[in-house]
Amino acid sequence: MTSEIISQYFPDLSQTQKDQFDALDELYRFWNARINLISRKDIDMLYLHHILHSLAIAKVVSFLPGEKVLDVGTGGGFPGIPLAILFPDTDFHLVDSIGKKIKVVQEVALALGLKNVRATHARAEQIDEKFNFVVSRAVTKLSDFYPWVKGKFEKKSLNTLQNGILYLKGGDLDQEIKESGLKAELIPLPDYFKEDYFDTKYVVYIPQ
Repeated sequence: MTSEIISQYFPDLSQTQKDQFDALDELYRFWNARINLISRKDIDMLYLHHILHSLAIAKVVSFLPGEKVLDVGTGGGFPGIPLAILFPDTDFHLVDSIGKKIKVVQEVALALGLKNVRATHARAEQIDEKFNFVVSRAVTKLSDFYPWVKGKFEKKSLNTLQNGILYLKGGDLDQEIKESGLKAELIPLPDYFKEDYFDTKYVVYIPQ
């Protein structure tokens, strides 16, 4: 599986963006051999399971120049790095509580020349800034996640979508959403991607 799958779903990429997406395979293989970010068998599915999955958020909203996005529990840089490639004029702040993962994110961003990425070794609760959107990839249950980011949103919305959380998660989420007490919208990924991998996956949107 190569980066061509990205161009298939995002046909308007610049040459720079194509080159950056192409470079991810070698970069993540290099770092994965040193720090286990992705399971050994999953590294062969990097573009489908990690990069394209991250970009599902871009099917729901196009981030605007100058907007600020917080990626909580980014791990090796997902969904933040692929989104930062796609939206070079949007400011991305990637945080994780595991320092060695943030080191990888910093090295990947540097290798790609991404000027719109900051990576911080911290818990989300320690970040004292306001953002337009918070993104994350299934780090925990929504009822646990929401208190980490509550109060971190800019009051003024600039986008077609109101400021809020865009959370990538799979499975039967009705009970989890009910337990969280949050007003959430489930956006099914098969609406955008034809691969079986996305069959039970969603972007959960929680407006603020």
